Amino acid sequence: MTYWLVNAWFLVAVAVVGIVVSFMPWRPKWAAALGALGIVGVLTAIFDNAIIGFGIVDYDPSKISGVRIGVAPIEDFAYTLAGCVLIPAVWVVLNRLGDRRKR
Repeated sequence: MTYWLVNAWFLVAVAVVGIVVSFMPWRPKWAAALGALGIVGVLTAIFDNAIIGFGIVDYDPSKISGVRIGVAPIEDFAYTLAGCVLIPAVWVVLNRLGDRRKR
């Protein structure tokens, strides 16, 4: 199984959650999530390159696409993208549920 196949299942699930929550009146502020993605994406690039460059983590070349940012495979950034969608979505849902309990 390639890393893209693993990422695909995970990203599809996250996309479904993001889309469903986007239709709610109390949806996340996606512009803020996009800004966070930019910041966290840069940090991911820095630290992924460090841990891969120092040999702490390695990837089977037959399981990655070969596209890299520095020495980090592009597949590694899927989790950053997923986090920047899933965390705000879960946050607003839990906040909404907390508001309902207070009433």
